[in-house]
Amino acid sequence: MKATLATRSNSRLVSDPPIAKFLFNSPKSAPIWLVLRLWIGLDWFYAGFEKMVGTGWLDGGKSLLGFWKGAVAVPTTGKSPITYTWYRDFLTGLIDAQSYSWFSWLIVLGEIAVGLGLIFGCLTAVAAFFGTLLNFSFMMAGSASSNPMMFGLTIFIILAWKNSGWWGLDRIVLPALGTPWKAGYLFNRSNSDSANGSNQPRTPKEVPLS
Repeated sequence: MKATLATRSNSRLVSDPPIAKFLFNSPKSAPIWLVLRLWIGLDWFYAGFEKMVGTGWLDGGKSLLGFWKGAVAVPTTGKSPITYTWYRDFLTGLIDAQSYSWFSWLIVLGEIAVGLGLIFGCLTAVAAFFGTLLNFSFMMAGSASSNPMMFGLTIFIILAWKNSGWWGLDRIVLPALGTPWKAGYLFNRSNSDSANGSNQPRTPKEVPLS
């Protein structure tokens, strides 16, 4: 009876289209994600590097302060860059607290880290997530530029987290570290060695990503 109910339940599920299975679950789509990763990653890395070697960011954050002041300004005519009052209040609080002096470091190093993570395919989904967070923050402050396009494309990299870094370091890193819901072989080995009371090194088995 249970088997019959399970079969009926499974038969009602809507399966993914072949293109979704290919893009988000098949390592064969890795070349596509590699090109997208390199494009977006180089863009992020260059943006951060340009700020790092330039002026107004790591030498006090005056450029960030100018950006924030322009964002929170309410013009007498026309539309304000910021749509939501709570976000304007948030930026105003950061300005009053002179947080631009350290927040500029966070932005510069964050952009470089996101770029390197995407370029080398290391913790790709994590790097992509923080990339979308930066895009979201810039868009909330009224800066469009390339942020909407990068935000949308990076969402697809997150959705393809299992194989977007297959042609990259994630092919080694993800099986080793695992996920929050399933530990990788490094942690399994440690737990197994502790349970057996053995300190002898063991050769890890390859763990497929999909």
